[in-house]
Amino acid sequence: MEHRHRKKDTPIPASSHHLFVQMKSLMCSNLGEELEVIFSLFDSKENRPISERFFLRLNRNGLPKCPEKPERHCSLFVDLGSSELRKDIYITVHIIRIGRMGAGEKKNSCNVQYRRPFGCAVLSIADLLAGDTKDDLVLKVYMCNTESDWYQIHENIIKKLNARYNLTGSNAGLAVSLQLLHGDIEQIRRDYTSMFTHGVSITRKLGFSNIIMPGEMRNDLYITIERGEFEKGGKSVARNVEVTMYIVDCGGQILKDFISFGSGEPPATEFHSFVLYHNNSPRWAELLKLPIPVDKFRGAHLRFEFRHCSTKEKGEKKLFGFSFVPLMQENGRTLPDGTHELIVHKCEENVSLQDSSRYLKFPFSKGHLLTNNHQVVKTTKESFWITSFLCSTKLTQNGDMLDLLKWRAHPEKIAGCLSKLKEIDGSEIVKFLQDTLDTLFGILDENSQKYGSQVFDCLVHIINLLQDSKFHHFKPVMDTYIESHFAGALAYRDLIKVLKWHVDRITELERQTHNQEVLKAQEYIFKYIVQSRKLFSLATGGQNEEEFCCCIQELLMSVRFFLSQETKGTSALSQAQVVFLNSFPAVYSELLKLFDVREVANLVRDTLGSLPTITNSDESLQAVKLQCIGKTVESELYTNPESRYILLPVVLHHLYVHLQEQKDLIMCARILSNIFCFIKKNSSLHPCGCEGDRTCRNQSENGEASHHGAFPFARFNNPQRGRKEKLEKSILEEIDVIVNSLLDVLLRTILEITSRPQPAGTATRLQFQDVTGEFVSCLLSLLRQMTDRHYQQLLDRFKTKDELRDFLLQIFTVFRILIRPEMFPKDWTVMRLVANNVIITTVLYLSDALRKNFLNESFDYKIWDSYFYLAVIFINQLCLQLEMFTPSKKKKVLEKYGDMRVTMGCEIFSMWQNLGEHKVHFIPALIGPFLEVTLIPQSDLRNVMIPIFHDMMDWEQRRSGNFKQVEAKLIDKLDSLMSEGKGDETYRELFNSILLKKIERETWRESGVSLIATVTRLMERLLDYRDCMKMGEVDGKKIGCTVSLLNFYKTELNKEEMYIRYIHKLYDLHLKAQNFTEAAYTLLLYDELLEWSDRPLREFLNYPMQTEWQRKEYLHLTIIQNFDRGKCWENGIILCRKIAEQYESYYDYRNLSKMRVMEASLYDKIMDQQRLEPEFFRVGFYGKKFPFFLRNKEFVCRGHDYERLEAFQQRMLNEFPHAIAMQHANQPDETIFQAEAQYLQIYAVTPIPESQEVLQREGIPDNIKSFYKVNHIWRFRYDRPFHKGTKDKDNEFKSLWVERTTLILVQSLPGISRWFEVEKREVVEMSPLENAIEVLENKNQQLRTLISQCQTRQMQNINPLTMCLNGVIDAAVNGGVARYQEAFFVKEYVLTHPEDGEKIACLRELMLEQAQILEFGLAVHEKFVPQDMRPLHKKLVDQFFVMKSSLGIQEFAACIQSSPVHFPNGSPRVSRNSMPVSMSPEGARVIPRRSPLSYPAVNRYSSSSLSSQASAEVSNITGQSESSDEVFNMQPSPSTSSLSSTHSASPNVTSSAPSSARGSPLLSDKLKHSRENSCLSPRDRPCSAIYSNAAEPSQRILYNHIGDGALPRSDPNLSGPEKAVNSTPSSWSLDSGKEARNMSDCGKLMSPPVPPRPTQTASPARHLTSVSPSPAGRSPMKNCGQSFTPSPVDYHSSGLISNSPVLSGSYSSGISSLSRCSTSETSGFESHIIDHSIPVSNCNISEEPVRKESKTPPPYSVYERTLKRPVPLPHSLTIPIPTDPPALPPKPLLVRPNNLENSNKRTEQVPRPRPLPRKVSQL
Repeated sequence: MEHRHRKKDTPIPASSHHLFVQMKSLMCSNLGEELEVIFSLFDSKENRPISERFFLRLNRNGLPKCPEKPERHCSLFVDLGSSELRKDIYITVHIIRIGRMGAGEKKNSCNVQYRRPFGCAVLSIADLLAGDTKDDLVLKVYMCNTESDWYQIHENIIKKLNARYNLTGSNAGLAVSLQLLHGDIEQIRRDYTSMFTHGVSITRKLGFSNIIMPGEMRNDLYITIERGEFEKGGKSVARNVEVTMYIVDCGGQILKDFISFGSGEPPATEFHSFVLYHNNSPRWAELLKLPIPVDKFRGAHLRFEFRHCSTKEKGEKKLFGFSFVPLMQENGRTLPDGTHELIVHKCEENVSLQDSSRYLKFPFSKGHLLTNNHQVVKTTKESFWITSFLCSTKLTQNGDMLDLLKWRAHPEKIAGCLSKLKEIDGSEIVKFLQDTLDTLFGILDENSQKYGSQVFDCLVHIINLLQDSKFHHFKPVMDTYIESHFAGALAYRDLIKVLKWHVDRITELERQTHNQEVLKAQEYIFKYIVQSRKLFSLATGGQNEEEFCCCIQELLMSVRFFLSQETKGTSALSQAQVVFLNSFPAVYSELLKLFDVREVANLVRDTLGSLPTITNSDESLQAVKLQCIGKTVESELYTNPESRYILLPVVLHHLYVHLQEQKDLIMCARILSNIFCFIKKNSSLHPCGCEGDRTCRNQSENGEASHHGAFPFARFNNPQRGRKEKLEKSILEEIDVIVNSLLDVLLRTILEITSRPQPAGTATRLQFQDVTGEFVSCLLSLLRQMTDRHYQQLLDRFKTKDELRDFLLQIFTVFRILIRPEMFPKDWTVMRLVANNVIITTVLYLSDALRKNFLNESFDYKIWDSYFYLAVIFINQLCLQLEMFTPSKKKKVLEKYGDMRVTMGCEIFSMWQNLGEHKVHFIPALIGPFLEVTLIPQSDLRNVMIPIFHDMMDWEQRRSGNFKQVEAKLIDKLDSLMSEGKGDETYRELFNSILLKKIERETWRESGVSLIATVTRLMERLLDYRDCMKMGEVDGKKIGCTVSLLNFYKTELNKEEMYIRYIHKLYDLHLKAQNFTEAAYTLLLYDELLEWSDRPLREFLNYPMQTEWQRKEYLHLTIIQNFDRGKCWENGIILCRKIAEQYESYYDYRNLSKMRVMEASLYDKIMDQQRLEPEFFRVGFYGKKFPFFLRNKEFVCRGHDYERLEAFQQRMLNEFPHAIAMQHANQPDETIFQAEAQYLQIYAVTPIPESQEVLQREGIPDNIKSFYKVNHIWRFRYDRPFHKGTKDKDNEFKSLWVERTTLILVQSLPGISRWFEVEKREVVEMSPLENAIEVLENKNQQLRTLISQCQTRQMQNINPLTMCLNGVIDAAVNGGVARYQEAFFVKEYVLTHPEDGEKIACLRELMLEQAQILEFGLAVHEKFVPQDMRPLHKKLVDQFFVMKSSLGIQEFAACIQSSPVHFPNGSPRVSRNSMPVSMSPEGARVIPRRSPLSYPAVNRYSSSSLSSQASAEVSNITGQSESSDEVFNMQPSPSTSSLSSTHSASPNVTSSAPSSARGSPLLSDKLKHSRENSCLSPRDRPCSAIYSNAAEPSQRILYNHIGDGALPRSDPNLSGPEKAVNSTPSSWSLDSGKEARNMSDCGKLMSPPVPPRPTQTASPARHLTSVSPSPAGRSPMKNCGQSFTPSPVDYHSSGLISNSPVLSGSYSSGISSLSRCSTSETSGFESHIIDHSIPVSNCNISEEPVRKESKTPPPYSVYERTLKRPVPLPHSLTIPIPTDPPALPPKPLLVRPNNLENSNKRTEQVPRPRPLPRKVSQL
């Protein structure tokens, strides 16, 4: 519990640091002499060395001289303080060479060797701070330019005074290794044992370290040879001076081996300085250490001899003077620290200085000479300077200290010595601490009256001196002295008297400095008092005990009086109080040595109780007061139960005051933690091993306590029962006191500290966390220790219900805070479980009080709501979700705590049942929280909580007659909770079953079942939505699931806000998937809910607060942008016009201008940019393993750009990796539907466009038409060929039927999704004859389109026309059309199929029409064919006449006369939106020439060579060669299915696009691709008429219309109402706007008679009754970038690309020219028919007046060169001279009169009901 939230303590920064130095080598080119290397640390800030020297000798090669002694190569610079680790501390290296005077002298010039300067290197210690190790560092070595600057060369290098030094050599360098170590020296010895094992040298700091340890023995004298001033001595040049130093004892003997040059070198007897060449004022600055023993100090002196070093051949050293200095003065003082100017005594060269008595009588320094003027000296002009520094624990340089220690010799000096003690340096005092204390108490014993006060002051000074960190370690020395050496048995009287005197004067004096010093020293003063009293009692047998007690009582009374004085603000008195309280707790242990624990506790209680409690006092005093309380709790006195019970009230009182003011919370928390630690410690020996808390009690079902009973600490058997019971009683009493004193304020404190903002600072933030954790732990510990009796007493303490109410609200709020996830670290699971156990136990106690006091008339909603809210968040805690634990961890938790969620859930249910009629107050507020609880995957908890919803429904039904609020709240919360991952399928089933069972006998059962069903369905969708959203990438499943949920909220739940939210979720998904068109349609749903009004809307989602107009404007612009990005520019234009109208109505011309510009840019993009036409795929999802919104349903999906069937199928299998691809296109049976698996059935389908006018009009660019082919599509179809009856091996087309399936969607594509569900299927069968008719129609349309494009020069290359002509003519010549003649024109077929007479006539007319088109096509081809293709053209012309002869067209004029082919638009074939007829010159008979099955051909059949093989059969059907592998593969057999998952099926089976649009290798150029694609998609061309009508205006036919629209010759499936559609008249119609009435008015049939064509059945065997919309045309042109995929409903073009095997007859045998070309459903538009069969023979054209203003230009004829008879020239292939300007293509707004609102509606007589846009309230 203690310091629970504290992070792991960071390592305390080491106060001591050490530098390890290892010398490697010196690299220099001009070596050859031995060297001395001297390392030291230098403080550049103070310009002084701070360490001793590390001395190392190198040989002539620059390597260490003693390689066998590696310890001499390295040293450890120790005891560096943190203040020394700064950038102005340097490592200096001085190098001295041993050799000749001049480096360049000859070897034999002088045999004497001198120490001469060589070089210096410097390194800042800051370079080592970043990385503590610098291995093999090479330092540059510099030499001063002038030798006289050698003493300061390191300073010059540091200051970078480059003019004063230079490199010793270009390659000179000192290789060293450095490492910085941290910690005390003992730790370093443990961590680096190998270093000390080898005996590394230790280099100390100069002087004592920062901390002086007791017992440390040092007696080092540091001498620095500074400089000298010498005369020339009669020479012309200056001297070469060398200094030699000796240590001489009192007997005149030289002390041996006491001169240390530095660590790493053993001490020597004498020292020789280096020599500066010709310098009478040399400066050396060489530091030496003299470790002289104390016993040799007295009488010893230093002697310095000065010699001139000759550079002559002899190299003599001549003595010319000396100096000396004594180490100790006559009075016992050692040589003072500082610089000393010594006198240089002249002497002769051969004088002997062995007898020191001869010169010791002389003065040794200039200062000594001034004080002894009577002495005579020869000369004083020459001087020598040294600096001394003593570091000794035995010797002193202070005379006052010596006088004090010798007080008995000079009694008259006692007063002066005592007064001077405070001026003595502390290091001098601690060196002689015991002697000093003996002196002080000796003086006190002999004359206490005279010197008592002074001795007391000196004692206070020494005690406080030990408080200094430098001398802190000497406290044990004083403690040892008190215990072992102190002998002042009578001292206590004087000490108490003087101390009381000082305390009494505190309140009187203004200056409290000295009194504060006294109070600071009270701990040791009391130690001396207690020890003195003990000695006195021991000596006297305890006499004067009462007197001593009275003295202590009087002293403490003075203290209490002094403490009780109140001060405002900071004052001297408050400062004195602070000082006393800081040291007072240390007195407790001393008093316990003499007094009983109760007596001491009472003394302390009275003293602490005297402290003032005012809050406006000095803040520092308040803090110190609390610290004193804290030290009291931590003291030995508090550990005793008896004293603790005495002290606890005063401690709690001060805690209460501070907590009340919210001050010093950290200290308060620390004190509280210690209090509870003692309670916990004392209660830890519980007999049942439960640690003495309430958690050991097992709660039975009736809530009674188990083996402990009501008092868990009182009822147990124990051998030490008496002591135990006494201890437990004290614990219970302490808890009573704490509960009564602190529980309320503790709760308030936790509320306060958790509600205020967390501080920004790191340190403060950590403290904030600490204090929160401390208080939380204290509260939990207190509640954990409370028993039934404590709770009962607590509740009885509240006098009124308001007080109880406030308490319960407060504790419930605190519990909610404790449950927060951030309250404890994430990995503190045990702590969380303990806290939860305490909370739930406390809640069980308090719930009784809630029931007893706040029900019925005293009902309080707020407190009950707080209770339920606490219970809910308790259950929802993450740490209690045992399902997330490992099995072993879960088992342990259950064994110790049980499932606390279930316990709390049962308590919720119980409390809910107790509410009674007050339940209505919590409906619907608690529905969401309770629902969240039931979503937890715990079956027992769900079984307990779910029935509450039934109760809520029942009470809501009673109150308002329905439970709409319950339903609304359930639905709203389900969405948010399940989106968070809560809930599962098991919960859905359990929810449904429990509630259905509960409401079986309710009167409102039906509405309840409806509600439960609605909620259950919503759960299904939400679960699927959540599962889909778990996937990473956006796929169709995510979008489809979102669409399903969105529609559910709109249609079934009418939840507008949720509907809008999911609109935007779907919008975001589309944007992420780059489905910009779908994103625009999605956002349009929200736009439709808004109006152009100024109604204010609130802030919602990402929308700011704005008006409805502004939001709708923003939505419009966003939708336009998405339509633009999706290349759906036509829709964008509509919205541009809408918003432009708004701008115009507001006269906002600026924005209006911008909008018009935007609209113009969209028009430009329509004309200039290319658009890819998507493929469409039908997907069936079968099996129970699919999500419900897909299960056993079929959809049509809009593919991505360039996506073909194989890619789409693979994508779907990736989205559903467990799905099985079905191998056939047949409808699955019930076994598949009910299978526990996933089955996918995928194949391509062909769209049937709704819009016809744009597609049928001529002159409209393909860029415009392409939009209408693949947009606003409701209907799709695919074909399946099969043989009916006996298959004719010679001519398979006699029995080849086609099953055509039309799929009608619930919504048009594109829309808010890329796929929509199929609403209805229509299946019809096409007879072989009808197939033949469609094949010829499509091929004729393809020829017309190519001829028109070539004639209008839309093709830059004539090759497509050439190949198409070649394919048709060559195939026909080789017998292609003859297959149709053999099959359908034979007498046998005509007799057996009398109902097909009209169709046979139609087929023959198509053959004749094709001949006319081919004839005109050859004429156009001749005009444009290049020279190198003339032979091919001639061949085609020749073959064309062969073809005509094979068709029996020898007397072409007779054919025309008997069955002329006249067309209202001057074309051999009419558009399918008009009634195609054959008309005689008289206009009496009208012959329908169109199959009643009005769907345009998609399957391209071929009448080429007939093979009995299935592949050959299908190849012929598709118009491909037998060698082509792209055959029509849609057979019932699975082996030929396109849905195989193991091998790719034939593209013909799966593609809905023609091969001409596929990415052919030859179509690398985009422009070429666009051009050829436009040429190669005749199935997508407008069905413009080709031939002019040869009839006179009076003979022209007026076509019947219903309403304003022409009746289409459509699918026989269409019913009357569906066929009655509005259609814009085609451009070739005789009547441009107003049409004739009925088919019966159109004329009479002509000879030869043909049976009338049925309008609703294609054959006697076929009859359709299903209702379907009017047929829509497929897009007239595939986008040039789109490639094709084979499908069962669409086939390859018969060939217009040179590398396709089906391009022409030259590429395939048979009659591929008659195969169906690559057209869509509306290659030629569907002709409209009436809804009931009317005999064509009854048509009478005379009943309708003929319109005179015909827009059809006059016919134009050419003459065939052979037959010399006129042939009508197709009007569309000429440049007509129109009488009126051509009609403009309809604007997008006109195409969709209701704008985008009608985009998803089929064209029906009665449009689908569409709800008006609803008002969005503030959304």
